[in-house]
Amino acid sequence: MQRVLSCLVLACLFPGFLMAQLHPPVNAAAQRVDHVLDSCSKRNFNGAVLIAKNGKIEYLKYTGLANRHYDIRFSEKTRFKIFSVTKTFTAVLIMQLYEQGKINLDATIATYYPEYKGEAAKKATIRNLLTYSSGRDTKDMRDLFEAYSNDIWTPDEFIQKFCSEKLIDTPGTKFNYSNGDYIILGRIIEKICKKPYEEVLREKILKPLHMVNTDYLHHNDIIKDIDEGYANVDSSTTEIIMPTNHYIDNHFAAGAMYSTPEDLLRFDQAIFNHTLLKKETVELMLTPYEKLGDVAIGFWVYPKKFGKINTLFAERQGAGYGHNANWVHLIDKGLTFILLSNTNTVELNKMRMNVISAYLGQ
Repeated sequence: MQRVLSCLVLACLFPGFLMAQLHPPVNAAAQRVDHVLDSCSKRNFNGAVLIAKNGKIEYLKYTGLANRHYDIRFSEKTRFKIFSVTKTFTAVLIMQLYEQGKINLDATIATYYPEYKGEAAKKATIRNLLTYSSGRDTKDMRDLFEAYSNDIWTPDEFIQKFCSEKLIDTPGTKFNYSNGDYIILGRIIEKICKKPYEEVLREKILKPLHMVNTDYLHHNDIIKDIDEGYANVDSSTTEIIMPTNHYIDNHFAAGAMYSTPEDLLRFDQAIFNHTLLKKETVELMLTPYEKLGDVAIGFWVYPKKFGKINTLFAERQGAGYGHNANWVHLIDKGLTFILLSNTNTVELNKMRMNVISAYLGQ
């Protein structure tokens, strides 16, 4: 009672006092991030930004349109297509099998997938696939339209047609990014577990973590509140079109998932707090291969400096047909940054650096 009377007295003497109690000052870091988000929104950024410290959300905002046909804005209900962020889920499934003694990272593809006909069969290892260094000719990335837009392929058909070329490099010696390496890994998971990839994904990751807004996507699925992707014409921030039709099914274990910022934070915390994998296994995952451009298993890991602040960066991106995802974990600081969007008008790699710098005050 005495505190209430004191507040009333102060309110009479200083009219701004009561308003300050009802609307306390916004966190300075959040204000700085707001400034970055406002600036990017003017360039037609549409999506979400999440920042968490040790798993606790400190900033989460949605802006723009998830669906332009029906003028539906982004909200906490929206589910985003995350494309290559799917690869980190696949990497975790492989590392779970490694922990169980069911897979040897230095065994060749043919050990677990004897039907595979490519030259890499008895030359490239599981580790090579995980680090995009299988040495294969990456036809699936060169012939994007044929691989992902013309027809639906079963994983075996896709692998036979787009991932079974001759070697162009000695396995393990050169980084050459492709979906194909992770599509082969997805098929290996199916072979070992004797179940479809999506069932293993749900059983081993999604259900244990209660990721109820995350799943594997087929092109003909009807998913409530899922976003649409939009591409911009040339470098315009205002002229936006619907991208060419594609079959998400063909991305398989390399890119066929959708999720939300909060669900991805659950996954982030499960990895970095060793819920899904032992500490030693996570450390193995996060060990970068410097000769392969600092790629690790499921991430890229490297030191980074923001002004006077040094940190250790773990990052994973995803992109396709207007959709963009950017996930960063500062390993030594327990900070997580997740940026998701459905337009190409703002480059998330640049935006995330500005968001992180703003949050850190640098």
